[in-house]
Amino acid sequence: MKIHIRNGRLIDPKNKIDAQCDVYIAAGKIVGIQHAPKDFVANQTIDASGLIVSPGFVDLSARLREPGSEYSATLVSELNAAAAGGVTSLACTPDTQPVLDEPGLVEMLKYRAKQLNLAHVYPLGALTRQLEGKLLTEMCKLTEAGCVGFSQADHAIIDTQVLWRACEYASTFGFTLFLRAEDDYLAKNGVAHDGEIASRLGLKGIPSAAEGLAIASILRIAHETNTKIHLCRLSTAEGVNLVREAKKQGVQVTADVSAQHLHLTDLDIGYFNAHAHLKPPLRSIRDKDALCQGLKDGTIDAICSDHTPVNDDAKLLPFAESEAGATGLELLLPLALKWANNQKLDIAEAIAKITDQSAQILGINSGHLSIGSDADITIFNPDQTWKVMPDQLKSQGKNTPFLGLEMTGKVQYTLLHGQITYQDESN
Repeated sequence: MKIHIRNGRLIDPKNKIDAQCDVYIAAGKIVGIQHAPKDFVANQTIDASGLIVSPGFVDLSARLREPGSEYSATLVSELNAAAAGGVTSLACTPDTQPVLDEPGLVEMLKYRAKQLNLAHVYPLGALTRQLEGKLLTEMCKLTEAGCVGFSQADHAIIDTQVLWRACEYASTFGFTLFLRAEDDYLAKNGVAHDGEIASRLGLKGIPSAAEGLAIASILRIAHETNTKIHLCRLSTAEGVNLVREAKKQGVQVTADVSAQHLHLTDLDIGYFNAHAHLKPPLRSIRDKDALCQGLKDGTIDAICSDHTPVNDDAKLLPFAESEAGATGLELLLPLALKWANNQKLDIAEAIAKITDQSAQILGINSGHLSIGSDADITIFNPDQTWKVMPDQLKSQGKNTPFLGLEMTGKVQYTLLHGQITYQDESN
């Protein structure tokens, strides 16, 4: 299949391209940019006039809910959501049922995702068996099975000696640990930011210090063991400052923030809106502003969707009893664009945070449009507005605090290996 994408504004942060360029695709690869290869005859032409052509988005955190939680979502539904959101590569967390702590489970997930051919799936293996924080998994075997890093998802390692051994092992083999920093005791039973809103609503709070203490501990161990650490979903101003100082000291640390935390605060809980029950919790306005600034100045490296589809019944429960999480794959683009607009940055800055920089963290050859690379491409209209409604979402999870709100930025086409996996039919 040969495809000619014409008249689009090509934005590729890695290759520093921002210009109107045609793209030529053959046999799943990009074979020409601006100039067609000799004797190139397209089978299909996509008119991208007024649209932006970018690398397919790379998401650092998506729960696919399979295996084990198909009542919340399935691999088919969530990879279709990824395609609709322009996401062509994603890292999935290991907190499935069963946990991704055995090579066979990882191989099965990779095989099923490859058969669907909707997005590249890069599993994060469990760092400890059953995510219990006690015994380390066989990281080398999990890497051979296809894992690109190791994570505890939302399960803390309380025993710092276990974390130290994990860091030493990971450092020896060059593995990256993807850790969400939260002190398990300070966060115990908490469901919201420990502040005025939680107090007024009678909700158990999680203090900002829970993140700060955990980050300080992780960074100290990472520095001592020379380990590559990626801190997942920062939520506090203190966390941003700690990462900023660690980078200055040469610690091998990167960080991301969820798209939701760039725009929402604990005020958005309103009157017990369970859609705003997230992990980590929505924080104060000061924290949100620090996250936006940290992303702008490079302290935070990337934006993730933190895609967590939740069964409707689990969100209908009272706030404190509801299941935390929000669907995010299809909102990654508009929320990233909104952040850039709020910070008075060019669209290219937003694209960099969800393409090349995310790919670098995962250590994958993706997130760029180079001649000879896979034709994983997203074509979107940065000015198109649309309303977030349940029937508009491909994800089986309809849970998001943005329900009913208008977004700006809509994916028109998604290509994976040069094949169209999504085309917007609304226009």
